[in-house]
Amino acid sequence: MRIHMAGNQKFPSDLLFVVGLVVLTDIFVLIPVLNESFIRIVLGLPLVLFLPGYALVAVLFPTKTGLEGIERAALSVGISVAIVPLIGLVLNNTSFGIREGPLLVSLSLFVILACIVAYIRRRTLPENKAFGFSFKASAYSFLSEVLGKPQSSTEKVLRTFLAISVLALVGTVAYLSIVPHEQEPFTEFYILGADGKAENYTTEYVQGESGTVIIGVTNHEHRTVNYTLDVRLENESLPLPENLRNIKLDDNTTMEEPLEITPSVEGENMELQFLLFNETEKDTPYRDLRLWINVTEEA
Repeated sequence: MRIHMAGNQKFPSDLLFVVGLVVLTDIFVLIPVLNESFIRIVLGLPLVLFLPGYALVAVLFPTKTGLEGIERAALSVGISVAIVPLIGLVLNNTSFGIREGPLLVSLSLFVILACIVAYIRRRTLPENKAFGFSFKASAYSFLSEVLGKPQSSTEKVLRTFLAISVLALVGTVAYLSIVPHEQEPFTEFYILGADGKAENYTTEYVQGESGTVIIGVTNHEHRTVNYTLDVRLENESLPLPENLRNIKLDDNTTMEEPLEITPSVEGENMELQFLLFNETEKDTPYRDLRLWINVTEEA
């Protein structure tokens, strides 16, 4: 079997466009000044709803035969809808969690790596057999396929699915671009281990000795908030420094400060509570966290 290698073959225009769109999306999401623009939404939706599927379809079907343009488009949408939740599931089982940054990086890497693999697969094919993309020709072909008479019931289903997907995408972009959406106010409250990670918490103490946790608070309340922190061991408040007892945070700002815990009593499986109160409710904790610790008698 002969393998044809086109050593001087340029990076395909469709894959180059996809990679460029991914990079542009990352720029508009990550740069603070640009991420407030509606363009972020316009670019972000294809990254979630189309590009991952298109890149994977390009890997699976590198030749011109096998899939028509409308079938590629329909599969790209359907596969994207399947890929994104799977990536989210993987992230949810890591220390990164399902957050904007890790999800953006994961999707971007997936699309870019898939485009590179698709390019390598196309290079092994004769140039006249490898799938190519001309925007002008594809636009005419797409319109003729959509508006033309369907040849089979499968093609009818694919056209219907694609039409609904395109309408939903356009409608979503228009709605999100025109209608302002303010995120629900909330506060992030978390504790980290001494190494700054959500692990390796000190749970074994010797009476009179200290362990360190990092207290984290992020204000997303759309206003400046005065918080009060109370740390209790078996319902007895522990002494706190002033900068942690009373915390004033502007909107969209984060505070992370180390706190030394020095248990004065011994016991097993004791509840260490971290209670955060806001300025409107002084008796009921707004956010609360717990660790269970063991304290042994000093040797």
